Amino acid sequence: MSLHADVQSVLANYQHDDAQQRELAEGYRRFVATDPGTVWRSSRVGHITASSLVVDESDGRVLLTLHPKVGRWLQLGGHLEPEDTTLLEAALREVREESGIQQGRIRMLPIRLDRHDVPCGRDDDGRVLASVHWDVQFLVVVPEAVDLVISDESDDLAWFSRADLPDVDASVAALIRDADGALGELGELGGSGDRDWVTFG
Repeated sequence: MSLHADVQSVLANYQHDDAQQRELAEGYRRFVATDPGTVWRSSRVGHITASSLVVDESDGRVLLTLHPKVGRWLQLGGHLEPEDTTLLEAALREVREESGIQQGRIRMLPIRLDRHDVPCGRDDDGRVLASVHWDVQFLVVVPEAVDLVISDESDDLAWFSRADLPDVDASVAALIRDADGALGELGELGGSGDRDWVTFG
């Protein structure tokens, strides 16, 4: 299965209680159906990206990165690459690259979608190019006291409790809320929702 086909499969199986998210998912499906190239950053009209909210299993803290381009705290994530065979693998690769995390669990289906305009690359004259990221957002749970390695793609990397979150935008706040619901499905890492998760590392 090609990466494009996998993205289509993931989106076909995406579910959410919120009507706006369901409507957005329909838009994603139509967008991806227009051209297999929509999974690559070379698609100037927009492209699929993959991100993950990383949560500490022991105390529920969330891991956020201070993004150098936008100057805000965000979940880990980025563009799909040729070596990615699935959207899930792309999300995990981004986690490893941006944090050094090598083990944990990832929910097989995304928990949220977020479409946003971004500056994405430059033209031959050095001018910033505008594009659209059609972000597919996953949830990763990691063991306590995981060692972190900050990448050169980040200005900072830190754990935050729910009571001590930095100034995050509405999309990150919504992702954190949805993560809490998905973690309820998982329970104590062995409940009925365990079958919806994949262990890595």
